[in-house]
Amino acid sequence: MSRPLFALVSASVLALGACAVGPDHKAPLTPISAQGAFVSAAQGPYSAEAPRDDWWRLFQSPTLDGLIAEALQKNKDLEIAAANLARVRAVLGESRAARLPSTTLSASGDWGRTAATTTGAPAPLDEVETYGTGLDVSYEVDLFGRVRRSIEAARADADAAEAMLDVTRVSVAAETARAFADACSANAQIAVAKRTLELQQETYDLTERQLAAGKGTGLDVARARTQLESARATLPPLNSQRDAALFRLAVLTGKPPAEVPAGVADCAQAPKVASILPVGDGASLLRRRPDVRQAERQLAAASARVGVATASLYPSVVLGASVGSVAPGVSDLNDDRALHFSAGPLISWSFPNVAVARSRIAQARAGTDMALAQFDKTVLTALEEVEGALTRYADELERHAALQTARDQSAEATRLARLRYEEGADSFLSVLDAQRSLAVLEAELARSDAELTNQQIALFKALGGGWARTAA
Repeated sequence: MSRPLFALVSASVLALGACAVGPDHKAPLTPISAQGAFVSAAQGPYSAEAPRDDWWRLFQSPTLDGLIAEALQKNKDLEIAAANLARVRAVLGESRAARLPSTTLSASGDWGRTAATTTGAPAPLDEVETYGTGLDVSYEVDLFGRVRRSIEAARADADAAEAMLDVTRVSVAAETARAFADACSANAQIAVAKRTLELQQETYDLTERQLAAGKGTGLDVARARTQLESARATLPPLNSQRDAALFRLAVLTGKPPAEVPAGVADCAQAPKVASILPVGDGASLLRRRPDVRQAERQLAAASARVGVATASLYPSVVLGASVGSVAPGVSDLNDDRALHFSAGPLISWSFPNVAVARSRIAQARAGTDMALAQFDKTVLTALEEVEGALTRYADELERHAALQTARDQSAEATRLARLRYEEGADSFLSVLDAQRSLAVLEAELARSDAELTNQQIALFKALGGGWARTAA
């Protein structure tokens, strides 16, 4: 190839190097109706203010603040997600390195004997020494964007892995708060059960005194003993529930179950947010939810891989240059006559099995369609989770208020029934029925207290936790 022709070919190759086959990714659109106010927010104690990043501080519990800070630093799921992010970023670094030229240094020394080819007399044998050095440089011109699309896919994978780390953070913060609340709620329910047990013990003692005084019956004593033991039977499951929450909390904070965080075992009341809950709107939710960001980045990676698959249909162009020296002795390697060099483009076209190549392109396009559907599903799921959490919390508030009223009325009914029995105006069965109703309502109210806290945590988790980033 003449020098002018070589220059023309090289310039043309470099000019075309900016091209890239395959689709350019565009962020998918979300329905306008999904970006406005939440439907269920109009029926509860909610505001349109954006949720706090550190939403757990709304509970105003220093113990909870410390536990979540510790979990975000030491949780093993977070360590796994962080290691995965580091791995994916290393893959991105490898993909970017494909833009750089590759070099090869070589040095050789050979000694050998060859038979001289002559006619007539026996041929003498020649012993030859040969030494050589060389430097080869090659650079793949990304003529059809294979390298560029590979980098795009790797970068999107890294963004998706980062979003997955944020998904894990949201989950760890919420589950830590839930485990703490479960332990506190179990203690509160244990306290209620113990009060009920004390009341049942007093009633049983009263029936025995009445029987000893000739005013009661053995049936009254048996009924009182039945309720006493029934109340006692509620304690073991609550103790197990508390211990399980404490064990779970230890693991969430990166410790063995035996190392329960200090101060948690004595928590007597689950924390609750007393103020109106800030929930924002649909648009802020979709910006904030890391799983939505992850799905969008996975879609970008799938789109880029269509370009990688398409580029395999086109030729590969490599610009290469080499320089070296070959001489019969080491001292002769610097001689100008031993020097050799070459430079020029290498154009190769493997003509792949077109059916196989097009099948791979079809696979990549189907992967893009699947990623798009997954993105749409993630958006809808995020909206559904928030709407459901808003409704459940508002309904539990209404239920809690009704239980509170019923419990207060039942306590008054129990007091009156006990007075009437002691005065002989009513049977002991009325006292037992009143006490049974009160015990049931006390337990239900304690469970409702726990459920309110859990519903608040579930709502904050659905809202995304506060790790919002702009997709790259």
